[in-house]
Amino acid sequence: MVICAAMVMLMTPGLAFFYGGMVRVKSALNMLMMSFISLGVVSILWVLYGYSLAFSGTSPVIGDLEFIGLRDISIDQGEVVAFIAFQLMFAILTPALMSGALADRVKFSTWALFIALWVTVVYFPVAHWVWAADEGWLFNMGVIDFAGGTAVHINAGAGALAAALVVGKRIGFKRDPMRPHNLPMVLLGAALLWFGWFGFNAGSALTTGSGSPAAMMALNTQVATGAAIVGWLIYERIRHGAFTTLGAASGAIAGLVAITPSGANVSPMSAILIGLLAGAVCAWAVSLKYKLGFDDSLDVVGVHLVGGVIGTLLVGFLATEGAGFEQFGKQALGAVAVMAYSFVVTYLLAQLLQRTIGFRSSEEEETAGLDLAYHAETGYDFSQAGSGSVPSSTVTASAEVAAGEKKVDA
Repeated sequence: MVICAAMVMLMTPGLAFFYGGMVRVKSALNMLMMSFISLGVVSILWVLYGYSLAFSGTSPVIGDLEFIGLRDISIDQGEVVAFIAFQLMFAILTPALMSGALADRVKFSTWALFIALWVTVVYFPVAHWVWAADEGWLFNMGVIDFAGGTAVHINAGAGALAAALVVGKRIGFKRDPMRPHNLPMVLLGAALLWFGWFGFNAGSALTTGSGSPAAMMALNTQVATGAAIVGWLIYERIRHGAFTTLGAASGAIAGLVAITPSGANVSPMSAILIGLLAGAVCAWAVSLKYKLGFDDSLDVVGVHLVGGVIGTLLVGFLATEGAGFEQFGKQALGAVAVMAYSFVVTYLLAQLLQRTIGFRSSEEEETAGLDLAYHAETGYDFSQAGSGSVPSSTVTASAEVAAGEKKVDA
């Protein structure tokens, strides 16, 4: 469990690279920091009261403060402490997922406060609904969510949509080029996420003993992800005439998202079907932001919300045991309940912050880039390109890149 916790922790830096490569140069560091700050904020809150609200008490809605400050948790309770650490990494990753929908345009200080408030009023209660054994109302109803299709991905996707609607569109949305500045970084991030996801999914079995679904979950994680890459690329080739690197990376994430709630309860053949559908449908879904007019910068809604819904619903019909309309109804209720709660509460929270301390960055900060505005740094220093023994061709290429960035930013 400690090893799996470390693997899930790696997913947040992986997400930072995945998102960081997708934005423009002028806000690359800010995108990285929007994930990294979650590691700091949520780690503290989880010990103070987060674990207690998620996994204690007898209420079907939210836990109590029985384990506030992790009191009464001793050094001798190794299995309990390992579980606490493992679940902490889920709590860190979930709000970080939303950052992709708000890229290039929010105040960093407000974002840090938003994370603290959001995990308190949205993530901790929903985690209790889904995973608090014999307590949470969705758990007791029999909703299948092995590793977080509802609690993590639908939750973050719905919240991301709500926050994006409050913050508004980026300057130049649908007008200026906003292409990824570093696709190799995107692929690196996707690879780190994929690796960490084995801890995320298989680790949720909590044991590898006899009868444990950990091994099947690991296998299904791999095959569904591979199938989703194929599904996304087929859609892209038919729709746009090319197999893109960004599409392959995004397809992988869509497959990982979709198999998360279902992988321990379906066969490998069903996992392939889930992956293919997730890849194709999520590839279609990301285009909706242009038709519907909301600015989900890095496709959090199209990948995490839609992918989470696909995996949550399909297990109702594809589960190796108990599949049918009754289980599908339970899955649908769980998905809708989490989606509605997350959207409404996140929308109100984002409005509160916007109307008080301000959530949206200023027009000047957004135009200049958030790296300098909030972090006093830049991701790439081209001023050193002509020093030392760097080949002249490299200097020329760097100058051309810098000139191109200025033109795009302008």
